[in-house]
Amino acid sequence: MPRITLDNVIRIDYEYAARRITDFIRTYVNDSGTTGAVIGLSGGVDSSVTAYLLVRALGRDNVVGLILPYKTTPPEDIRDAKYIAETLGIKYYYIDISNVRNAFAEAIPEFDEGNKVATGNLLPRIRMTILYYFANKLNKVVAGTGDKSELLIGYFTKYGDGGVDILPIGDLYKTQVRYLGKYLGLLDSIAFKPSSPRLWDGQTAEGELGVKYEDVDVILHALVDYRMNIEQAVEATGKPLELVQAVWRRVINTEHKRRSPVVPRVSMRTLGLDWRMPINRTGLSEFME
Repeated sequence: MPRITLDNVIRIDYEYAARRITDFIRTYVNDSGTTGAVIGLSGGVDSSVTAYLLVRALGRDNVVGLILPYKTTPPEDIRDAKYIAETLGIKYYYIDISNVRNAFAEAIPEFDEGNKVATGNLLPRIRMTILYYFANKLNKVVAGTGDKSELLIGYFTKYGDGGVDILPIGDLYKTQVRYLGKYLGLLDSIAFKPSSPRLWDGQTAEGELGVKYEDVDVILHALVDYRMNIEQAVEATGKPLELVQAVWRRVINTEHKRRSPVVPRVSMRTLGLDWRMPINRTGLSEFME
């Protein structure tokens, strides 16, 4: 049985990954008949790397960034988001979403400010709505910034930051995204910044998850890529049984986030069960294998 360490996870061909992803972005946008992409810029590694790849694929004139802070957004994140937009030379809009969020609070009966999850998830859903407004207005696609680690453990908001057209870095683990950022020339202060959705004060991803992404990625690499069972993953990674089980439990419990809405069978052929919309875009076929 192979020994799996973080070095196994991050030792990939970043030149190939960048080329593969940029080819995919370019093909998708061309086949969709749109003029480029809209992206939310948070100042974190995922959105920064995705923005770099979008510009590589489409050119700076065809990428629009949106910086959408709330009061829980630290000033350094706003600074870094503006730095990315200005470094890449893309057009960007700065829109404080406080008024929109507060309008929800005023309009919803018995709004509960103390419910972190319910109120916190409003923020990415508001951002999704604004991103799609600009995408519709400018005839562009919405590029998501979720990575493979977040997608697998469900660390994203359903119909919030999960509500996008494409996920360019969705097949790269968080640690791989960080090193791809270095390959692309991203500052270390951004590439290795602690990840956080900033849905409430003091929130960090690793603090909320209770485990470092380095450990998450090693465990997921064993369970998903090598298709190991729990016991094999424990032996291969050297991680505690309880930690491996906890990570896998997150994968299982968040499967609903990665699925399209479930449809009950009534007819002979049912969407999502035994029939899916055929993909006629020949250019995308190589990426869908």
